[in-house]
Amino acid sequence: MTSQGRSDRLLLPTQVLLGLFAVLTALAVGVLFLRPDRTAESFAWTIEPAVTAAFLGAGYASGTVLVVLSWLGGSWARTRIPLVTILVFTALTLVATLVHLDRFHLGADLALARFAAWFWLAVYVVVPVGMAVVLVVQQRRALPPGRRRPLPVWLVVLLAAEGLVLLAVGLALYLAPATAEVLWPWTLTPLTARAVGSWLVAYGVAAALLLRAGDLDLLRVPAVAYAVLGVLQLVVVGRFADVVSWGSASALGLVVMATAVAATGAAAFMAAEAGPAAVRETVRP
Repeated sequence: MTSQGRSDRLLLPTQVLLGLFAVLTALAVGVLFLRPDRTAESFAWTIEPAVTAAFLGAGYASGTVLVVLSWLGGSWARTRIPLVTILVFTALTLVATLVHLDRFHLGADLALARFAAWFWLAVYVVVPVGMAVVLVVQQRRALPPGRRRPLPVWLVVLLAAEGLVLLAVGLALYLAPATAEVLWPWTLTPLTARAVGSWLVAYGVAAALLLRAGDLDLLRVPAVAYAVLGVLQLVVVGRFADVVSWGSASALGLVVMATAVAATGAAAFMAAEAGPAAVRETVRP
């Protein structure tokens, strides 16, 4: 494709898909984070204990921020990594859903719970496929990379360390849910271990992609979502402090990691805002 056919603008299908996912994640926040003790009545499956529902809700809240800011920015260069992050999360969640389909309220007596289960299944079949398609189509029209603003060394070190922890713990929970007995400070079922692992792996992949890109200008949106994730994780731990196994190493690890994620996200955003953004010319088709 010639440069005349390339553009940094988001295509309409990309905007529509991002808008749809923003609405869906916001709905999940309302159910999981705000009313975590009502999943038996209003969610796709019953999540116990409620702290797990709230933790997943925190993930969806950060996902909402990630998607909305990407959509508002309108730049493919700054949306590509967030979209890949969402694709990884939704694909992993789809597999976890199919593996544990018997846990879902597909045949529940309560109409709302039954609707939520079928709606969940439809969403996680459609969204990963849609994300993959728009990723390919949009990338084919993308402009060549512009001038980069290299990441400071301290940020590279933090993202690398945190990304490795997120990937390691996330993959362990996803591939071997029984490891939650050691890795997590409250009880997780095989399904919820994989749901938690999906969020951790997705953000670990995002950290790896940001390190690979090495461009501070691409960090603004992910940094905000990353900070939100860390802050809300701490809120969840404080809110359900009576459920957390505080005598375990995993409890300390979770608090330290959530604090590091929140601080790194905030610091990365400030670093990205500190200097002039690289000018990226948008070529109209």
